[in-house]
Amino acid sequence: MRATTVTSSRDTATPGGTPALVVVAHGSRDPRALSTVRALLDRVRALRPALPVHLGHLELNAPLLPDTLTALGAGPAVLVPLLLTRGHHVKRDIPDTVAASPARTRVAAPLGPHPLLVDALHARLTEAGWPAHPAPDHAVVLASAGSRDPESRADSSRTAALLATRLGVPVVPAYASAATPTVPEAVRALTVRGYRRVAVASCFTAPGRFATQCMAAAPWIVSEPLGTQRSMAHLLLHRYDRARGIGGEKNAPEGARASGSACGAADSAAVAGCSTPSTARTPAISAS
Repeated sequence: MRATTVTSSRDTATPGGTPALVVVAHGSRDPRALSTVRALLDRVRALRPALPVHLGHLELNAPLLPDTLTALGAGPAVLVPLLLTRGHHVKRDIPDTVAASPARTRVAAPLGPHPLLVDALHARLTEAGWPAHPAPDHAVVLASAGSRDPESRADSSRTAALLATRLGVPVVPAYASAATPTVPEAVRALTVRGYRRVAVASCFTAPGRFATQCMAAAPWIVSEPLGTQRSMAHLLLHRYDRARGIGGEKNAPEGARASGSACGAADSAAVAGCSTPSTARTPAISAS
């Protein structure tokens, strides 16, 4: 996915200096969400201390994105959505806000699909008890918020395909709202197919209503939201760098730096809503 440049009609020049990183979070009534996002930004700052890092919310929490952009004035900024797929917020809400801002901005792609996102999902599953060598009756439901946008669902399916290749088991994308199957439906479908150990991988950036709802439907182990997992901080910086036209690999974990097109190869593994691995075990996927 390519970054999109969106500038306000009031832009006349770009002041010098490094563009600020503005992380665009959705916002939540759950107080744990804001504290989680702030902790994630602290991790980004620790990785790159000289980079100005700001937070802007689309709704529900301060600071709101328009206020963050207003505070930046006419300075340059790269907006990185703390969102995991394409959808209405990425396609409409963020560009509309940017168009009304005096800041000269570039909008990066959302965080998924990407192998670093799979790194984070895998790490959280491992923390929850996922075995190093899963049995033939193991499978995973990839739980996310859901969207009516077909491109958002396609992104979730691609992430499921990448995770299936990483784990060596089937991975089914499922949703809390606006799309099907739901997490309970996906669990039942896998159980009918003979998978007796079905884990739920929480594809959420922070705790909230949808994450809690999906986690409650897990019949076995369930991972925590991605939150401050180290690959999430690396991924935010990767998207920032790519939006600026920089390679973006110097912050990637060692296992994710090799070149290649594994994303595209893994994406093709999604069949009929269930992603299955092409091999029993696959090494770490290369970043792109």
